[in-house]
Amino acid sequence: MVLCVKVPLKKAQVVKRFLIGADLFNHDYVLKKTADSILFPVSKKTGIKEMFSFVTFPDVSDLKRTKKKKTSLKAEISKVLSKRELATVKRAFDVTGSIAILEIPEGLEKKERLIAETLLKLQKNIDTVLKKAGIHGTEFRTQKMKYLAGRKTKEAVHIEHGTRLKLDVEKVYFSPRLSTERKRVAEQVKPGESVLIMFSGCAPYPCVISRRTKAKDITGIELNPYGHKYGLMNLKLNKITNVTLINGDVKKVVPKLKKKFDRIAMPLPKSAGDFLDSALAVSKKGTIIHFYAFEDKGNFTAAHRRLKEACKKNKMNCRILRTVKCGQHSPSNYRICVDFKVL
Repeated sequence: MVLCVKVPLKKAQVVKRFLIGADLFNHDYVLKKTADSILFPVSKKTGIKEMFSFVTFPDVSDLKRTKKKKTSLKAEISKVLSKRELATVKRAFDVTGSIAILEIPEGLEKKERLIAETLLKLQKNIDTVLKKAGIHGTEFRTQKMKYLAGRKTKEAVHIEHGTRLKLDVEKVYFSPRLSTERKRVAEQVKPGESVLIMFSGCAPYPCVISRRTKAKDITGIELNPYGHKYGLMNLKLNKITNVTLINGDVKKVVPKLKKKFDRIAMPLPKSAGDFLDSALAVSKKGTIIHFYAFEDKGNFTAAHRRLKEACKKNKMNCRILRTVKCGQHSPSNYRICVDFKVL
């Protein structure tokens, strides 16, 4: 029997990307496609259900073995690292376009280039390997990157749900791991809606919503001038005409909009709560707000309490529609989204 994760066909690409990046894909076996789903062989279940609530884990007995065994990054570099060094290597890495972004543990700096070159040989879809060289410490949530191997660039074109997104991974905050979440929000947008995206970055939410829905108009607000610049590029790249992007501070821009929105997304989990008053100021009865926050595993009460207090302060009522996990910040801390309706 082989452990597999069963995924709907429409969501197969994003799940497969996650499995490979997290080093969970079992390369000893060939994936199996059915009429409406795909079975991906996996080495273990760790973190998959938390990222994708819609998956199941059947044991399958008829998977074919691969003719040529593929090697994971950790297995390949085990030939040149000691057991102690190998134990510190992170299994997961992010892929944005053709750029892989690694986290190199302290003490392995002398072998970081070797690790990067090994990854290039194993992953044919990767042209460049960078490493995180700092924390998300600026107001723009950006992170310093150091070039390690491959083509020397920090600019990539990432494809997501039929949308092309161009960005510099050092100058613009972007998480490929939020691909499923962006699609989830887009699938809720009804024809004719006016949508506001706060903290829109290089415009992944506006572009995905524009391409996948019949929204009337979409407005994105982004403080980072580089994010705004790439957002404008991406509108042209995808031939989008119903999106307006504004470079500025949400709290200063929102009062000038002079309109109410049917739907508002607030994808800034660390401090979105500070902007609830701004979101409610351009809401009306029936507006749906997607509020993001970081919460301890299984504990959503703080986020629920904060948005209810904000509504009460603004003399509004609300109803929580659902709360979903959409990422893991640390082993015990999750990125969540609370979808709520203004009443």
